[in-house]
Amino acid sequence: MLIVLGFLIVALSVFGGFSLSGGHLGPLYQPMEILIIVGAALGSFIAGNNGKAIKATLRTLSRMRRTGKYDKDTYMDLMALQYKLLTKMRRDGVIGIENDIENPRDSALFAEHPRILNDPLIMGFITDYLRLMVSGSMDPLELDELMMHEIEAFEHEARIPADALFKVGDGLPAFGIIAAVLGVVNALGAADSGVAQIGVMVAHALVGTFMGILLAYGFVNPTASRIERQTRELVKMLQCIRVTLLASLNGYAPQLAVEFGRKTLDTAERPTFDELEGYVRSGLVSA
Repeated sequence: MLIVLGFLIVALSVFGGFSLSGGHLGPLYQPMEILIIVGAALGSFIAGNNGKAIKATLRTLSRMRRTGKYDKDTYMDLMALQYKLLTKMRRDGVIGIENDIENPRDSALFAEHPRILNDPLIMGFITDYLRLMVSGSMDPLELDELMMHEIEAFEHEARIPADALFKVGDGLPAFGIIAAVLGVVNALGAADSGVAQIGVMVAHALVGTFMGILLAYGFVNPTASRIERQTRELVKMLQCIRVTLLASLNGYAPQLAVEFGRKTLDTAERPTFDELEGYVRSGLVSA
């Protein structure tokens, strides 16, 4: 998992470099400084968000272990599935896919693409709009407007956890300074303890600034960035479905409609025309 690997690199680079330069890790462990910083950050997170945002953030963090979910193979799976559905619709009429979209778990077409079948959000989006197409009562422009509104609403909701974590990350250095200032105040309050003891207390206080900056830019903000990237990947999947279905609704053949969808993908994951055609044809032959 890349996020865990990244965190390990951050920790090993910072603490390993400090140790190799002659530093001792013991003085960096200051539980009270950590309590002040983490507690203040957690309190600000709770105060700055409502219950829905907090639950959404916790749910998102629990899904962080799923990395690289939307890769090139997944996009090819999605476009191959759409091609088969649109081809069947064109051959048998819109009624021909009614059973497939009403009972996707029992559909042979969907069963050939388990990665798509096991993604509730993608399945919900594609089956909902295929139902509207089957009904035949919606203008393409109206359907496009409806899909755009749903994608925008999803994107806004999905960005809430990232925005919440970015704000926490932005506040962590300030909370680190607060912990450091309180440590210095504590040290100055013990001025009669001797210069050596005051020096140790000031050094411990400065750990607060270090911890606040490290937690912000080494852990919290990268986590928020990761969530934001995952959101963009999912939005790209929805846009691919949207463009493909609209092209079909406007009268384009399934092969051309899928090509419209392929063009919406980022170049890093976008299959070539020949790759996609070969993948689709191999699926049709095996079926």
